Amino acid sequence: MSLRFRQLQAFHAIVETGTVTGAAEQLGISQPGISNLLGQLERETRLKLFERSKGRLIPTPEAGVLYQEVDTVVRGLDHVTQAVIDLQNKQAGQLQVASQHSMSFGFMPQLISRFARPRPDMSISFQAQYSSKIQEWVISGLFEIGICELPLLYDGLDLHPIAVECLLAMPEDSPLAKHEVLTPELLDGVPFIVMGPEHMTHRRTREAFQKAGVPLKTRVHSHLFKNLLSFVQEGMGVSILDPFVLDFDRTGGFVTRRFRPAIMMEMGVITSKSRPLSAMGQEFLALLKEELAPYETSED
Repeated sequence: MSLRFRQLQAFHAIVETGTVTGAAEQLGISQPGISNLLGQLERETRLKLFERSKGRLIPTPEAGVLYQEVDTVVRGLDHVTQAVIDLQNKQAGQLQVASQHSMSFGFMPQLISRFARPRPDMSISFQAQYSSKIQEWVISGLFEIGICELPLLYDGLDLHPIAVECLLAMPEDSPLAKHEVLTPELLDGVPFIVMGPEHMTHRRTREAFQKAGVPLKTRVHSHLFKNLLSFVQEGMGVSILDPFVLDFDRTGGFVTRRFRPAIMMEMGVITSKSRPLSAMGQEFLALLKEELAPYETSED
């Protein structure tokens, strides 16, 4: 026995619509074509599948049993077909993105949500993590796209670098707010809330104070920019923070000013050199680069 899917599809459509005409309209083929496919199926199976009654085709008991099996197959292929159409139209698929923490509290959720709205069937995997772990994830294929701090630890990554200028955050009632630009000299004796000693923002702030001959007074060490900002809001001191955590904080209680010499933070959008991006990933990557462009600055 050699059954063809088109025969089963015609049989399924006749059961669903009750007529050859309805089946022909559903499948977009001629009525003689439907009749021919049904005839082939009955000869191949040696089963009588329909009785005619007042212009309609009534399934026989044997047809009822066959329909239960065929229904799963036909509907399954319909789902596959729709999935292909959705992928072609970029309406489905999976978005896999990981970012460093400060972008995960506002920038990335808003961007991903905007990207997802016209794609209701798209599934999303998003994680925030330390930059070294993000690079591991992208290298291993767990995520397609990563946004991390530099340096790169692996040769197998493609990099779109960006450099962002950090700002000085202070409590909103701080007398330092009268200055448009803050320097180590103006911050002599002011308590700082800082990242760990090896983080680029802490290291460069320390170097700026050393070069100016001013001691850096550190009061709080923490490991996330979001935590540093919370301590600023509580009046514990000032902090050098990246613009992503500042721009998307909605709680208030702080103001920002520029700091000189500028403290730059090098970051990058990374993808794997060995794995091609999905169509969904390519489209999101283009949007991500576009949205990051206004943050890219250089020291003046």
